[in-house]
Amino acid sequence: MSSPDRDTHRTKLLDAAGRLLRERAYGNITARDLVAASGTNLGSIGYHFGSKEALLNEAISLALEEWAEQIGRTLRGADASSGGMLAWMTGSLGLVLDEYDSVRPYYQAFIEALARSARSPELRRQLAAHYERQRERIAGWIIDALDGVLEPRDARHIASLMLATADGMLVQAFVDAGEVPSSAELSGAFAKAMRAAAQAAN
Repeated sequence: MSSPDRDTHRTKLLDAAGRLLRERAYGNITARDLVAASGTNLGSIGYHFGSKEALLNEAISLALEEWAEQIGRTLRGADASSGGMLAWMTGSLGLVLDEYDSVRPYYQAFIEALARSARSPELRRQLAAHYERQRERIAGWIIDALDGVLEPRDARHIASLMLATADGMLVQAFVDAGEVPSSAELSGAFAKAMRAAAQAAN
């Protein structure tokens, strides 16, 4: 059982990591920066997280998951059965794009963390756990939106597709923000494509 002091140190380190990630690049944050910002000590990083990178990655995951939960609160009020699953997915992606600026520093850090994880099985496992939590969360939204029509396994597959699409759009927003469509543009293009498909079928 952990002591209150240890839990407090863990929370202070995560809070400090979150603040620093908003201010500077992932690779420019040192262990000493984290200690100074949190009022803890170097040993606390190793004790609670194992490494500086693991601490930063957890802070990134927490920020992205909080962001996803905010989007989810909106999506949980939407009914995919009326407008169609593709329209619901398009609307979901539009929300992600509209809210990107609020999470931009964390997503940029996430991209750097992904690159570093190629050389670290431990960090890769940590990021894989993040994706699994996101996959389960989104699958739950899909099942709710479709009123339980889909089996959990199928919902997870669609969730994986949505994650891949969202990540791809966010990478584009990172490298070429001017060419990424807004939610209105995305929805408009989707509606035109659906009308064109319906006309071709007649």
